[in-house]
Amino acid sequence: MIMSETRPPNRDIFTISRLNSEVRHVLEGSFPLLWVEGEISNLAQPRSGHLYFSLKDSHAQVRCALFRNKRNLLRFQPASGDHVLVRARISFYEPRGDFQLIIEHMEAAGEGALQRAFEELKQKLEGEGLFASERKRPLPTIPRRLGLITSPSGAAVRDVLQVLARRFPALPVLIYPVRVQGDGAAAEITEALQLANQRGDCDLLILTRGGGSLEDLSAFNDEQLARTVAASRIPVISAVGHEIDFTIADFVADRRAPTPSAAAELATPDQQVLMRQIRQLRERLQRHMHHQLQQCRSRLGNLQLRLRALDPANRLRLNQQRLDELTVRLDRAMRQQLTNRRQRLSALQGRLELLAPTRRIRLVMAQLTALRHRLDQAWRHDQARRRQQLAGLARRLHTVSPLQTLSRGYAIARLPDDGTIVRRASELQVGQAVETLLGEGRIISRVESLLPPSPLHGMKKGE
Repeated sequence: MIMSETRPPNRDIFTISRLNSEVRHVLEGSFPLLWVEGEISNLAQPRSGHLYFSLKDSHAQVRCALFRNKRNLLRFQPASGDHVLVRARISFYEPRGDFQLIIEHMEAAGEGALQRAFEELKQKLEGEGLFASERKRPLPTIPRRLGLITSPSGAAVRDVLQVLARRFPALPVLIYPVRVQGDGAAAEITEALQLANQRGDCDLLILTRGGGSLEDLSAFNDEQLARTVAASRIPVISAVGHEIDFTIADFVADRRAPTPSAAAELATPDQQVLMRQIRQLRERLQRHMHHQLQQCRSRLGNLQLRLRALDPANRLRLNQQRLDELTVRLDRAMRQQLTNRRQRLSALQGRLELLAPTRRIRLVMAQLTALRHRLDQAWRHDQARRRQQLAGLARRLHTVSPLQTLSRGYAIARLPDDGTIVRRASELQVGQAVETLLGEGRIISRVESLLPPSPLHGMKKGE
């Protein structure tokens, strides 16, 4: 008898769609936003702009999705193999039944810790008053010499020098080369800043580097460096990274520049503007002198009118003679004043010519030649001293050499199989092979008899 299949009563049977939907509600309703750390793998970038990848560690992996609106907020481009820290919510993709993470925020692993350390140090130093505007020093109007603390091979130093060459090429620049990222970079920058203050060669310092991640800029978030910047006797301009980048050094420096080029513009006046101001002052001086001369002439005309009005001949002659003298003195004084002003203007022009870069270059080249000569002399002197030391050491080594002892007729006895040195006859047996080392060559012999020590062996030193 064949029984027809019937569905058992009172069974709640799930469809796959219903099952996946229930699982999604359970997962998404049970977990808050989570911080997850792992390595990116299987990265896919479709035309939609979304990112799909897996996060893995040494034992497991999970699928992830980063949608385009959140991706546009990233400060870096993710790639397979990157170690990242993400803030995500749990999700379940119902069509495939896949458990996944929906990424809300992503940063390079370790960047969050750096950001927290940055905020803690910022609050600490701000509480101590190191950021207060009243402690910041004004920048010199025209620096005597500019100190540049940066990497000598970075783009920042080129940007600064290009702006200085355009705005004020006569300004001498002293570069303190340092590393601007990596282990030991903060210590190097701090030492360079301390050295600049000790030497006192510059009256303005620029602390700069190009842009980068928070980790790349971490050297400028060092507490010791911040305190050194705050204690500097020389005004400091901080120009670290781009406009959106901020470091602790920016807050304690006397001025912050958004870029290295902007720092160079803050540090120097525009040469063209200075020349224009000089021309304007000269024109004002000429107008002022002309106005004074017109006033004097007008006054002279009024005096002449008054003189004619008095009419008596004698008084007229006396006043006329006195007027002539006053006219000569006035003219002489005016010419003298005009000469003095011209001489002062010529002296200012001469001082400006003395600041020309070509003259500075000739002086630096002469100093470089002298330093090269001194370096060559020091190298030769050091080589001669080391040769003498080497010869003395060779003589001392030869004096204590065992070969030198053997050449005087002594011999060394040792066992041929393992090279053990024989110091007493009691260490040997009759018939045992012995290898004897001489000044030249060696001898293999066998022990025929063992004798007691000679009287000479029993003597003490000095007997």
